Amino acid sequence: MEVEQIEIRDQLRRHAPFDALSEEVLNRVASHVEIAYYRAGSTILTFGQDIHHLYFVRSGAIEVYRRNGELYNRLSEGAIFGQLGLMMNRRVRFPISAIEDTLLYMIPESIYQELWENEEEFADFVEIEDRSRLRSAVEHQEKANPLMTSRVRKIVPRAPVTAPGSVSIQEAARIMTDEQASSLVIIDPDNTAPNAERPRVIGIITDRDMRSRALAKGLPLDTPVRDIMSQELVYIQADNFVFEAMLTMLRHNVHHLPVVDRDEPVGVIALSDVVKHESQSGLYLVRNIHHQTSVIGIKRLLGDIRATFVRMVNEDANSHMIGAAMAGIGRSISQRLLELAEQELGPPPVPYCFMALGSMARDEQLIVTDQDNALVLDDSFEPEKHDEYFRQLAKFVSDGLDACGYTYCTGGIMATNDDWRQPLRVWKEYFTHWIDEPDPKALLNSNIFFDLDGIYGKTQFTEILKELVAEKASKSPKFLAHMASNALNRKPPLGFFRTFVMEQDGEHKNTFNLKRRGTAPLSDLIRVHALACQSKAQNTFDRINAIAETALLADGVADNLRDALELIAMVRIRHQALAIENGREPDNNINPEALTSFERRNLKDAFQVISNAQKFLRYRYPSGGSPAFQ
Repeated sequence: MEVEQIEIRDQLRRHAPFDALSEEVLNRVASHVEIAYYRAGSTILTFGQDIHHLYFVRSGAIEVYRRNGELYNRLSEGAIFGQLGLMMNRRVRFPISAIEDTLLYMIPESIYQELWENEEEFADFVEIEDRSRLRSAVEHQEKANPLMTSRVRKIVPRAPVTAPGSVSIQEAARIMTDEQASSLVIIDPDNTAPNAERPRVIGIITDRDMRSRALAKGLPLDTPVRDIMSQELVYIQADNFVFEAMLTMLRHNVHHLPVVDRDEPVGVIALSDVVKHESQSGLYLVRNIHHQTSVIGIKRLLGDIRATFVRMVNEDANSHMIGAAMAGIGRSISQRLLELAEQELGPPPVPYCFMALGSMARDEQLIVTDQDNALVLDDSFEPEKHDEYFRQLAKFVSDGLDACGYTYCTGGIMATNDDWRQPLRVWKEYFTHWIDEPDPKALLNSNIFFDLDGIYGKTQFTEILKELVAEKASKSPKFLAHMASNALNRKPPLGFFRTFVMEQDGEHKNTFNLKRRGTAPLSDLIRVHALACQSKAQNTFDRINAIAETALLADGVADNLRDALELIAMVRIRHQALAIENGREPDNNINPEALTSFERRNLKDAFQVISNAQKFLRYRYPSGGSPAFQ
């Protein structure tokens, strides 16, 4: 070895994780090291930059920043950096600057990967530090995105402008003008109990409401403002995260969101307030969807939807945020198609609710998805008089969704199917029969109906069904046992020796389907526990939180499930985003050789979590129908 390489080797062996390497391996590392020098104040790495080296600080000092400019860490001699970018998508995650004249050793990515694959202590050091591998694998997502750490109260621009519902629309207009406010929060001054079930806020009016609900209709100026306010109030708690505010706006297509702290209104955030903290255009995309006047117009937005998906992935949004945003976009498309259908067919003869099922109902929709939906009709529905209207409405929406990229459900779970276009009383009978007289085959085909959400029309119908399911499911051990049995049908692709089990032939040879073998079995088993706990939550993360509040799972198991779901979902999401960026059609079929070592190793941990959870499911809900313990 040359003298310079010997000096590099000796310097490396003084510091972890290199101190655990053999002499032979250290010599190989030293022979490939490149050296770089940076003056104090210079930039070493910028966010999003390609990264192909692991960096070792030979001398000097550096500062690591979050993307928002906040100082994250300071490192000096013997420290390493850049491993997170190498482990994920070879992009810099945290900007780096030199605060002193700094000398760096640059270890090529190929050498880093060899150490990762072959040196257990080295891999554990760069991956684990003082946390578990799986927790470390997802933790950076929560830290990297300011939407995930900023509280709503921080973006509230001012105290709320309020008025009681008894004031006239003229007085309300004067208040809004004097206060230069685009919205007015309507409160109930008599509801001041500190532990009231609902906030004191009872409604909201905006400039648009004044125009469309008062002036356009020629209402008298002394009309009480309660007559024009939005009463089915959508609001958010001040301590919720900004991303939750964004998703609430996406979900409900609202541009003003009252913010409450327990029972007290603390302000109103507008679309513009959230957009300041949002680096992608999901909210604007939803607004654009609702401005389209035809199916063709909505279809033209498919490119924008995919671009929004990729942008969120590249901006480090987590799977919950991406899934909920995509579900919000899907809901908006469904809602606009229903509005267009009503314009073509005329007003509905009886009230109805368009019910989303599956991933859209769970707020876990991605780019590759089909449509799952149903219609819940008012009990005044008469087939001879009314069904032709709803048959045509269902066909219009289903065809429109297919044209916009939400393919027809191969299992026929769509409102175009006569069985899934029924009055509320029939839906009650369906769920009662499924729960009280469970049949394995019937439940296998109806599993998806236990992820349900009303997205248009009389959404109260769906809430009634959720209440019924929560009430009855937990009291039927036989039903839970059958649901558990169905949840065990899909196994994670992990072999006896922790090797991946892949397709052996056909179009997807040497791959495994990360939805069918990963996220789906996880959501299936978590659904069973949630039903047993009487939870009405639909989102899988929310269900895990609900389960964690009970004594059903041992300490730490809920955290493992949460981390496994996040890790698997993000690998699947990044796979789809990469396909879109490379001009390929996205899918769920993963070739392990295309993954980083980091992803392969942590996927195995996540699949093991699923395997362990399925074993517990089999024990907890035995086929005999009686839970193993209460």
